[in-house]
Parts: sequence; C-alpha cells; structure tokens
Amino acid sequence: MPGPLWQAIIGVGSNLGDRWGTIKNALDELAKTPGIEALERSAVFETAPVGITDQPVFLNLVIGVETTLTPEELLAVLLALERKAGRDRTQGTRWGPRTLDLDLLLYEYEERNEPGLLLPHPRMWERSFVLVPLKDLLGRSKRFDQPCWTPTLNRINRLSILRNGLTPWTPES
Repeated sequence: MPGPLWQAIIGVGSNLGDRWGTIKNALDELAKTPGIEALERSAVFETAPVGITDQPVFLNLVIGVETTLTPEELLAVLLALERKAGRDRTQGTRWGPRTLDLDLLLYEYEERNEPGLLLPHPRMWERSFVLVPLKDLLGRSKRFDQPCWTPTLNRINRLSILRNGLTPWTPES
C-alpha cells in the first residue's frame, strides 16, 4: 500500500540544445516515475541568464507534483533525469549553461539543511524566473490550492517581483 501523498514544487530550466524537447522529455519521464501520482506545470517563460550572462536564454517553469516519495528520493529522481539529459553537476560553471536543471524548491512543510538538500531552496526568493512561474501555478491550480502553500503565495504577493528578462513562451506542442 502506498504511503501518504505529499506535494512538492520543482523548478525546471534549460538553455542548451532543444530546450523544450529536453524539458518535455524530462516531465514525461517524471510523470511515469513510480511514486509520482500527479504533475502540473506553470506557464513557461523565456528568461535571461542570471550570474553568467554570456550564455543562451533559458526556458523556465515550475511544476507541482503529488508524490509518495520522500524529499531525498524525489531529489535522487531529479538528479538522475538531469544526468540522463546530459548534465553533469560536477563539471561546468555554477550558473553556467545547462541542458536541464531540476531544482527541488519546496516540499510541503518540510525544512531541510543537509548536504545536497536545502528546503526551501535557499535562493528561490531572489529569482523572478522561479517566483513568477510559482505564482502562476499556485494562483490558478485547484490541485495546489492547499493550506500548505498559502504562506508561500502570500509571501510572493508581498514581494515586488521584477519581470525584467522574463517573456511568456508558448510550447509548440
């Protein structure tokens, strides 16, 4: 019998190769993963790079999942999907180009401060490419209209989020 169902929020990005194809493949695989019961995505945005600006623009979105996986198990799935898409977190420059970026941002009421797993994600509140899609998802999703996300949405609504460098992007399929 499966365990309890938890909700988690994942940041998704890509700026190398077939950005949307890579993202779509990862989301399709994630949706088929045992322990992932539902997946819902925000609007997609084309975003300017942060940190190292001399690189291609990103596609960014967030997804909400309902899962029986623990945060550690979910993170392991996300890292495996990144590796399958050709990303090696041990190589390259921090904030540099990447085929796929999957960041576990939030996991219901969980707080973690462990090597490799920080919840909530420590830099999410500084990143409009996370906050704008997150507000989109939490503001329109019936599935993610849950008390555990009310403080997050309230905090986002109190922030002055700069949308500079974010352009709505429509997937071709």
